[in-house]
Amino acid sequence: MSKTLSVLVLGSGFAGEGHVDAFRRAGAEVVGMVSRTQEVVEAVAAKLGVPYAGTDWEQALRDCKPDIVSIATPGGAHYEAVMAALDVGCHVYCDKPMAESSERARLMYEKSVEKNCKTAYAACYRYMQEVLHAKRLIENGAIGEPQEVECISHFDLDPLIPFGWSHQESQGGGRLNNNFTHLLSIVTHVVGEKVLAISADVRNDMVKAPVVEGVHNFTERRNYIPKDLNSPDLEWRETDVEWSYTVMAKLESSYQAARPVSVLFKHGGLQPRFHEDHLAFYGSEGAIYIKGHYAKGPLYLKKRGGAWEEIPTPEDINALVPDIEDDTLRNWAHLAAEFVKDISGEQVEPYQTFKDGYHYQKIIDVIRESDNWTAIESV
Repeated sequence: MSKTLSVLVLGSGFAGEGHVDAFRRAGAEVVGMVSRTQEVVEAVAAKLGVPYAGTDWEQALRDCKPDIVSIATPGGAHYEAVMAALDVGCHVYCDKPMAESSERARLMYEKSVEKNCKTAYAACYRYMQEVLHAKRLIENGAIGEPQEVECISHFDLDPLIPFGWSHQESQGGGRLNNNFTHLLSIVTHVVGEKVLAISADVRNDMVKAPVVEGVHNFTERRNYIPKDLNSPDLEWRETDVEWSYTVMAKLESSYQAARPVSVLFKHGGLQPRFHEDHLAFYGSEGAIYIKGHYAKGPLYLKKRGGAWEEIPTPEDINALVPDIEDDTLRNWAHLAAEFVKDISGEQVEPYQTFKDGYHYQKIIDVIRESDNWTAIESV
């Protein structure tokens, strides 16, 4: 019988709690949690029944001696902790974005290879049931040769959410790091993993945000929007990341398509939606449409010359993933289960690793640095 693997979690917010649950469901033992504030991490660890709580990451590695380190903090806080974990031979499960830059992501990837440690990159909305359903349909020829994909989403985020990591490039913020990563993972999983070319435009719609103390859980930040925005005591800081983006990509199809698949990623972080956000896959013989920005469903199929028809998710696909209502928690748990099985020597389907995380950060750097506009002179 294989031994129970031990896990040390970095982060005590929504993601930290989610990673604790994910690894417990995978049969691992969560032995410790580390975060910035001692009072906070002690309270969260006590609530979750995690025996060790601290703020010194390197000391926690020495004290807990974990098999796995799970990184559940914003991207700007990943590098030092990941490198320290790899140095002592820990396997690492890391939330997206992998780092705040491709240069640091490259060093993390190379260190994992040098130390022969297994890694998991958790841009894991590719495990949504309707994503797996679409992948199967396309593999079985339901739409013929894949030709085009579109990912349309508008989040209507409040432009007054308090200033934090999501507003700063140095901390792994921006919609590319925290939305595009999931969508790219979904599309490549369904159509083909190889990205051939990228063209893009990004926009910072927010400009500045109010500074407020006390925000701990990322999901509750709207509750901290100041009531008096005109107070002379209220501090404002400039944001330096994109809140909207339009990305066009060419992907090599896994299904022997004669030409690259054209992909449009259109996201407005602060813009309201009118119709449903959606993902759509178009082919030579039909199309698949999935409601929801991360393919929540339902899924519809249209054959050429026919009508749109809702196709229920097959039960065997539903059975592939944990029975958890929350999409984010379910996807974390599925990847954690695959990771634990792989480390334990069991056969698993391929999952994304630090090699993919590094590749995604390179793509994001290219998008942010791109200047594809051609000026048109007036006639």
